[in-house]
Amino acid sequence: MKEVNQRYKTGTQFYLILILGLLTSIGPLSIDMYLPAFPSIAKNLNTSVSNVMLSLSSFFVGISIGQLLYGPLLERFGRKTPLYFGLSLYAISAIACASATSVETLIIFRFFQALGGCVGMVASRAMVRDLFDVKDNAKVFSTLMLVVAVSPIIAPTLGGYITTALGWRYIFIMLIIVIACIIAGIYFLLPESKKPDPNYSLKPSNILKGFAVIIKEPQFAVYTFTGAVAYAGLYAYISGSPHVFMEVFKVSEQHFGWIFALVAGGLITASQFNTQLLKKFSSEQIIKIALTAQGIVGIVLVATSIFGYSELYSTIVLVLLFLCCQGFLFPNASALSMAPFASNAGNASALMGFIQMSVGAFMSAMVSVFNNPTTLPMTGVMAFCTLSASLIFYIGRKVIVKKASIELVEEEEVEMINTL
Repeated sequence: MKEVNQRYKTGTQFYLILILGLLTSIGPLSIDMYLPAFPSIAKNLNTSVSNVMLSLSSFFVGISIGQLLYGPLLERFGRKTPLYFGLSLYAISAIACASATSVETLIIFRFFQALGGCVGMVASRAMVRDLFDVKDNAKVFSTLMLVVAVSPIIAPTLGGYITTALGWRYIFIMLIIVIACIIAGIYFLLPESKKPDPNYSLKPSNILKGFAVIIKEPQFAVYTFTGAVAYAGLYAYISGSPHVFMEVFKVSEQHFGWIFALVAGGLITASQFNTQLLKKFSSEQIIKIALTAQGIVGIVLVATSIFGYSELYSTIVLVLLFLCCQGFLFPNASALSMAPFASNAGNASALMGFIQMSVGAFMSAMVSVFNNPTTLPMTGVMAFCTLSASLIFYIGRKVIVKKASIELVEEEEVEMINTL
């Protein structure tokens, strides 16, 4: 660990952040690039856009389940070996997706694609905890979001042009090329931040006990669920935006890509501004303000949908503001969730990712289930997510404070007894 930290101090920070950011971006890139192709996929496979949206939900489910599997593997075999395995599975599944002749086949292999690719999300969070001091984690997560957020800017636009010029199947060919580059970066640039532990048990009972210990930590539970439910609003937007912009507002595939890029730009800006705010405010204070602002925007989004005032430009502006708030929520909630865990960072990262993606998959599916010719399914789910996250945050904070008070009293009593 000292050797890795020394390398970090002597100039490898850029490469570490770049590779960790690319690993984190595998999921968003895999989602964003094929969103503009939904109508083309539906037409080519003789199905509906709503059915194609289920391939997005299956991707979310794969990410959710996969993260629980990789947590123990990262503790047992170190960080890099599971990365090679997962990314190879991703590439094989991407080939199958490119060859799909039915929407059912696409849905199945998107699940396996996610099952492989999610190793990047788990490993990157664990390696942030391995390589950086706790006090720097929120800043590092904000910097990672800079790399991650580039994918929503480039991916939909690139996906739109690839679909128009070559067809939707070439999107998955492009993803295979990206994964090959990431694997090369891991091999040549990424240090192994944790040695394999042959004594770590992979028995299901022991793994479940380890997860139980983590979830019982109030700080982890409160900030993980706060971040997960709020973050699900982003997945509701991702799932519903092709329908809202390309079918309700009738924009082209290329224009949809530019709209997606604009919104992602707001997310980038907010996540980087977060690093400046952390110099003056705590992560908890930033979360409180961001949740309040996001809740207000969510209510306005729903109101415009219900009362028939939704139109293209106002919807873009409101969604942009909503996701700007996410740029402040995600890095701070992630840092506070991971802070209590140093020796068990892999499992903590896996459990946090599982919860995030499970909630995201559910909310994504809800947008599809309630799909209608308006913006309400998307905006309604987005508003529900942020208001629910606020409720979890404020109730959870009381639990954390109460626990801290009890522990302080117990420490004082022990000290008094020792003195006597």
